Amino acid sequence: MSDYILSCCSTADLDKKTFDELDISYIPFHFSLNGVEYEDDFGKTISYEDFYARMKKGEDTKTSQVTVGEFVNYFEKFLIDGKDILHVTLSSGISGVYNSAYTASQQLKEKYPNRKIFIVDSLAASSGYGLLMYKLALLKKENLSIEDLKSYAEAHKLNVNHWFFSTDLSFYVKGGRIKKASAVVASVLHICPVLDVNEKGQLTPKEKPISVKMAINSLIKKMKLLADNNENYNDDVFICHSVCENYVNNLITNIKKNFPNIADEKIKVFPIGTTIGAHTGPGTVALFFIGKSRGIKE
Repeated sequence: MSDYILSCCSTADLDKKTFDELDISYIPFHFSLNGVEYEDDFGKTISYEDFYARMKKGEDTKTSQVTVGEFVNYFEKFLIDGKDILHVTLSSGISGVYNSAYTASQQLKEKYPNRKIFIVDSLAASSGYGLLMYKLALLKKENLSIEDLKSYAEAHKLNVNHWFFSTDLSFYVKGGRIKKASAVVASVLHICPVLDVNEKGQLTPKEKPISVKMAINSLIKKMKLLADNNENYNDDVFICHSVCENYVNNLITNIKKNFPNIADEKIKVFPIGTTIGAHTGPGTVALFFIGKSRGIKE
């Protein structure tokens, strides 16, 4: 069986230790704070606490996706080593990075006609994207071929359910994802909107609970309704957050109470990385699990 690389973008929001343990290669996005450019390096250069604290103070944040040229340089080092590539990108519903990766792959196929380069649009984001990569990495360890793993990714990517809430909508307004008037009303009424990522990989507002407690309850209800085997769910649960551990602890307590078959080691918590976090801001908690395909009516 031909050797191949399983790869993704840093926006899968796992931590570096997990990437290394799973043997997943990654290419970093970029972000800037007050005009200074940084690489999305999992909190190495700027800690997550510092990053979100600076966002709260009003420092300007911007992000930039990986360019075609960067992908060419990144992919080519594997091709030179005689390895094929399966690269899974951040959702095309929130980023143009799929197009960059695909364009780079087409350029390189002309130079390396005997190598295989597959690009998959995850239609996922943050640690939901990470959960998909986690599943793929485990299957790769079982010696699945690159073609079979690509087929699995395409067939199952919409089964990764994304549900999250935010306590501060100002960064969604800045990114054009929520209207300013709606954010003002939400702030006055202490609304913590619940959103999901739909079948097109786009952020979609779903509910408007009036407290963090109600938002967490909403996430639990969604999981009961949509998770494989409902309350008997026993698969992996990924949670990520932007420096709000108290909300995460509350969510985990509710998960254990309502889903008794989930082993403790199946629940994994990660920080929301700087690229995704630049758009969601502090005060965001996201829940990811395997369940009904997105797009199927609840």
